[in-house]
Amino acid sequence: MDLPAIAADLAAHWHVYATMPFIAALIGYLTKRVAIEMMFRPLEFRGLRPFLGWQGVIPANSRRMATTAVDLLTKNLLDPREVFARLDPEEMVAQLEEPLLKAVDEVTREVFETYQPRLWEMLPARAQQLLVDRVRAQAPAVVKRLMREVASNVDEVLDVNDMLINAMVRDKSLTCRLIREVAAPEFRFIARSGIGFGFVIGLVQLLAWALTKQPVIMPIFGFVTGFVTDWLALKMIFYPRQPRRFLFFTWQGMFQKRRAQVAADYGALIAEEVLTAGNVLEAVLTGPRADKLFALVTREVQRTVDAQAGLAKPLVALAVGGREYQQMKQAAAEKAIAYLPETVKHVESYATNALDVRNTIVDKMQQLTPLEFEGILRPAFKQDEWKLIAVGAVIGGLVGELQVLLLLH
Repeated sequence: MDLPAIAADLAAHWHVYATMPFIAALIGYLTKRVAIEMMFRPLEFRGLRPFLGWQGVIPANSRRMATTAVDLLTKNLLDPREVFARLDPEEMVAQLEEPLLKAVDEVTREVFETYQPRLWEMLPARAQQLLVDRVRAQAPAVVKRLMREVASNVDEVLDVNDMLINAMVRDKSLTCRLIREVAAPEFRFIARSGIGFGFVIGLVQLLAWALTKQPVIMPIFGFVTGFVTDWLALKMIFYPRQPRRFLFFTWQGMFQKRRAQVAADYGALIAEEVLTAGNVLEAVLTGPRADKLFALVTREVQRTVDAQAGLAKPLVALAVGGREYQQMKQAAAEKAIAYLPETVKHVESYATNALDVRNTIVDKMQQLTPLEFEGILRPAFKQDEWKLIAVGAVIGGLVGELQVLLLLH
């Protein structure tokens, strides 16, 4: 080893050597930024399938990500029966009073005008109103019965998993936001950690180049910088799960350390973007189990028609044939169902407050074990993190090769 020659070279090219740690730090930072962006962008595949192109890791696996997140929600954080039991039938009826009575009024008049137009026209206005009022009087009790039955058999009318997964798959940006916003500090740490890690590796790179002058050193160190810093940053997010002392300092995985803030952010996002009252009502009315709800509504409406027909026999029942009477009951049920979407919109605000999804999730997340808590974010990285590390390593190697060209030429 010719130390005088090495010293002379360092003196002659000190500015070149001085840049090495800083370039390595830049490589560390840029590879992290690229890796993070590649997790989320683009939302749709761009390029030539199947080999040339890219889609963000999370959008490309949105169904798997959504399924994992929903499994966590429904198994550990939310019990649909417990949550929906918070809806008070009395309060629901109070919130629905005006639109409900309006809908009952219109349905009753439309059905009679369709199936018994002559009879309806012959009835004095007071008799018409008496019949409508009798039906209106029964409406609150019918809604309360329906509410109690739905609350006690929520699984029969609402597929919570299907609703949540479809909401997240339908809007890939929502799945990305769920991870990106909850883990924003972790992503900042990943990017910034590349600077420190890269600088340290750059110092070793400087020494290796001074001793060997081998062109292969630069791309190798660039590759190592990208690989090691990506791998190490990802590990430091999650591990160790419990605080551990390393020489003069204590470290705990950032995600575990921020448990309280993560719970608050995650609960808010789920409550405001995913498990909203609007999404729930839409799923109940249009989801795969909507027919069960419509069967309940049909039964209750037809039961009410029977009760009122019995009370109003002198006016109605004798004038309606058996077959036509059944058609009239079915029509009343169908019209009542048609009014449901517009009517239930009036309870969204009450339902949001009553369900209290945000606070429920926050409280339950505080009770998770460290391993269960890690499951909130870890699936976003685990299966495809090798791609992100590989990309960081390749970019680092290419930048290292560029350094060689600059040094030699």
